[in-house]
Order: sequence, then C-alpha cells, then structure tokens
Amino acid sequence: MSAAARLASRGRPVSRPNPAVGCILVKDEVVVGRGWTLEGGRPHAEAVALEQAGDTACGATAYVTLEPCAHRSDRGPACSDLLVEAGVARVVIGLEDPDPRTAGSGAERLKSTGIAVDVLASQDAEDSLEGYLTRARCGRPHITLKLALSLDGRIAMEDGSSQWITGEEARAHVHSRRAMSDAIVVGGATWRHDKPRLDVRLEGLEQRSPDRVLLTRGVPPDGVKVINDPAQVASFEGVQYLYVEGGAGAAASFLAADLVDRLEIYRAPILIGKGKPALGDIGLTSLGDAHGRWALAENRQLGSDFFTAYRRTRQ
Repeated sequence: MSAAARLASRGRPVSRPNPAVGCILVKDEVVVGRGWTLEGGRPHAEAVALEQAGDTACGATAYVTLEPCAHRSDRGPACSDLLVEAGVARVVIGLEDPDPRTAGSGAERLKSTGIAVDVLASQDAEDSLEGYLTRARCGRPHITLKLALSLDGRIAMEDGSSQWITGEEARAHVHSRRAMSDAIVVGGATWRHDKPRLDVRLEGLEQRSPDRVLLTRGVPPDGVKVINDPAQVASFEGVQYLYVEGGAGAAASFLAADLVDRLEIYRAPILIGKGKPALGDIGLTSLGDAHGRWALAENRQLGSDFFTAYRRTRQ
C-alpha cells in the first residue's frame, strides 16, 4: 500500500478533478501491473494497472489507495467492474471513498462476486489523498504554508531583501512542491516587492506551474486571481492542493483562520538579526493554545539547509 501511495503522487495534481490514486497488481509475489490516475482524471489507476497486467491479472491481488469507483461514467467504466471482469482474487483498499456515488458500494460490488476485500484505513493512502479528502470533508483545498527562515526566524533583511535565504537544493525542492500544487498564493506586499514568477523552473516540469493567486485588496494584475480573504479559497473550483508561499502577512492570515493543514519550513544556517519576522499576529491569546497543534511529518537535509514539515492536528 505504501508503494501504491507513492505511485499515486505521480498523478498529482494533473489528475484533477479526480483524486490521484495508485494501484499495484501482485501475483505469485511478483508485480504484474501498476498504474496511477492519468491527466484529466482518466483512465483511473486500476484501468492502467489492469491493461499493463493483461491476462496475468486473473487471480492477482490488487492494492489500491482508494476504493474502486462503483458508478459508471461517460468518460469510462467503473473500476469495480473492471476488476471483476479481470478476475482478480483479492482487492486491498487503502481508504473507503467519501464520494457518495461509491462510498462502500465499490467494495460491496467486489464482494458480491466472491472477490476477497480488505479495507485498511491506511495512513499512507490517506496522506497521498489529502487534497481530495480535505475537499470532501471540509469543502476547501488542502493548504500547505511554506516558510524560508534564518536561524533567528527572519524571512528577509530589514529592507525586505530575501533573495536568497536558502540554497539551491532547498529552492529546487520548493519548485517540486509547486509542481504538486494546483494553485499558489502570495500576499500583495510580496508581489509588489519581490515580483515573484510563481512558476515551476525544473526541467521537464515547467508545464506543472500552478495557478497564481494574490491575497490583496488591491487591483488584480493580469492573469492572476485575487482573493481578499483566505476563506475564499473554498470557491476555487477543482483545486485540491493550495500552496501558500508568502509573505508574513499572508502566512499569518491563513494561520489565524486555522486553514493551514501542513507547515513546511526551510531553515538556513544564517543569522539576520534585525530583519523581517516570519509571521504577524495569528490570533493566539495564550501560550497554552499554541501547544498540541502541530505534529512532525517529515524532515530532511537539503544541502546546507534543513527542511521540516508539520501536520496540523485537529480533533
């Protein structure tokens, strides 16, 4: 299931409006097929894996991160029907699909034909589907906030200059994170001062540049969407993954609204001293309220910089 979840990431975010799903077919301890949701949402991961496996899919076990769909569509057959027709012996499902058109009926369709079905409630599968699930559960995109900081928590010099706090490896990683997002948000001050391109500049991934969004009350620039309240991101049709990249005002606004699901911090081994702080007021009134909100999700070294990601914990 972990391998299927990693495969699913290849479909993010180009699979929209569908979720990025991964599927692996195993027979006699050999992988005979694998797939992920392709651009535009079709074909689904199961269809890709079954086509690759051909006749060897008969009697195989399918590991799929999300419950196979049960509803027929003009765009393609239901994956539960495809698995039945292929003669798979067992289907291991990472998560039940919250879409009411499937929501348990995909698994029941498989069981009704004698296929063994296991639903794992896999954390790996859930992590790979966080955009789709946040949309389904909260009615908004999954939101990641990125901060590039000095050791003393500054995002820029006192005059606002911030290029560059982090090194090349960290900046390349940021571009990979942009490529995994449907839309990217910056604040008006950052737009005016830094004039950021907000695109993806990694070879082969240039076409993955996300939609650009500006948090401001000013006049929108050409080709850039504008919001004047973080809550308005819920209206972005088809956006499952939103990346908030700066600056301090925009970051504080999303945190104050408790809309940040993942916090990604790039910390450079430098001291700035009197510079621009990373955040403004985020609405906390007591130190006790600051605790218990964030859980470590990932950390790694990127050249001389250190990357740490935290997941928002909500009850």
